[in-house]
Amino acid sequence: MALAGCGVPTEDSPRPVTVSSRASAPSPAQTGSPAPGRPAELLFLVRDTGLVAVRRPAEQMPAIDAHLRDLLSGPTTAERDAGYTSALTGITVTGIVEVGGGDATVEIGSRSDGSGRSDEVLAYGQIVCTLTSRADVDTVSFRHDGQPLRVPRADASLTDGRLTAADYADLILPS
Repeated sequence: MALAGCGVPTEDSPRPVTVSSRASAPSPAQTGSPAPGRPAELLFLVRDTGLVAVRRPAEQMPAIDAHLRDLLSGPTTAERDAGYTSALTGITVTGIVEVGGGDATVEIGSRSDGSGRSDEVLAYGQIVCTLTSRADVDTVSFRHDGQPLRVPRADASLTDGRLTAADYADLILPS
């Protein structure tokens, strides 16, 4: 809304906004756009040392549990060929405990040491940024065995509170 007074034109539909000043070339996985009026599923994947929003065309916006499963499935072959990976190997998400009042609570199961990436900041950032890209989710919190789980933010601080994409803004690379 603050941009409306700055001469920024309005648009008919929302689109991802880049919050980092890091420069990078667009990838083949992101240069295509869904047809106008057709929904797109937004997933945050890892490229280099940051998070990148990747749009996947969809017949309809998936339910939140399906959206999370798509993220956990990792990049498609085309996305991998374009240099995308996932930091979610080694973290077991057992499900979304609840979605209420705009908060999605994600239950984390076992976290295996020594397998996959060791950078949990990117892993939790992928989940938070992906889920908060949805209109029905404002914040994400995590639990383990029903108890609040302390997870890292981009600034390396730990929290067991509600997280937003702003907590990982320093890790988000341009699309």
